[in-house]
Amino acid sequence: MGLVRRAGVIVALAVTATALGITAANAQPVTTGSMSFSGDPGDFISGGGSFSYSTSAKDTLTVFGSADDHVVTMDISGANGDFWILDLAAPSGQALTAGTTYANATRYPFQAPTAPGLSLFGNGRGCNQVTGSFAVQNAVFGPNGYVQTLDATFEQHCEGGPTAARGEIHIANAPAPPQLGVGVNVSTNAKAVKLDGNAELTGTVTCNEPVSVAVSGLVTEVSHNVIIRGNYSTTVACVPGAGVAWAATAVPTGTTPYQKGKAEVQTTGSAVDPTYGNTVTVNKTTVVTLKSVPLPS
Repeated sequence: MGLVRRAGVIVALAVTATALGITAANAQPVTTGSMSFSGDPGDFISGGGSFSYSTSAKDTLTVFGSADDHVVTMDISGANGDFWILDLAAPSGQALTAGTTYANATRYPFQAPTAPGLSLFGNGRGCNQVTGSFAVQNAVFGPNGYVQTLDATFEQHCEGGPTAARGEIHIANAPAPPQLGVGVNVSTNAKAVKLDGNAELTGTVTCNEPVSVAVSGLVTEVSHNVIIRGNYSTTVACVPGAGVAWAATAVPTGTTPYQKGKAEVQTTGSAVDPTYGNTVTVNKTTVVTLKSVPLPS
């Protein structure tokens, strides 16, 4: 019945992670929290016993949240070697909401779209089929799946049986850190170099966290009814504060060089948020004046 080996627990965790769309970057340590449950005699998951884990007891609790606050998964690594996973999911398209009881839950992530999802498994034990319910007393989320506060109770029945495991979860983390902010600017003055026909651009990037910002884009100029295009890219080590300068060269893809005149510069700046792990991207379109740089005498 269900999972019978630790390897099976690991496989089930992979299924959970895939369903959530989570990565290691979404793993969030619980600074203050607990999870406890007990079961009726004959309950497969609990074996009729009681289990309790908390950060104060040196157990390791890790929480994963989906970006739409639809699912919360808690991993419990007990100081005694126990290992459990608890999934709580609202019906499709809904966020977990304080003051809501989610009845008629079935096994996550295989529940119907209109049904909530629930799954408690670990220590080599799991259910093929789940019925049950859970109630959310408090829920506060931040961006990108950050879980600040979650208080919930749950009841899970394995394989449609009358016996159940019942428990509760409590998470109290600090308010969510700010998200990464990135800005990119292009100087309206650029150069058309006669020697090689390239366009030389400059600009600045800004950020509120130290990150590596990838700057890239396309320079388009129309001269004498000829369209001149070229791509450019560079990487900038951005630090918070004043704008950090960047410079890049666009090489025309055809045989016509960039020339003196107006050009459109499409620019993208992107960086990975060091806290949440998502990629932050900004786009900008700037009209620049290409000034001709003469050939060396």
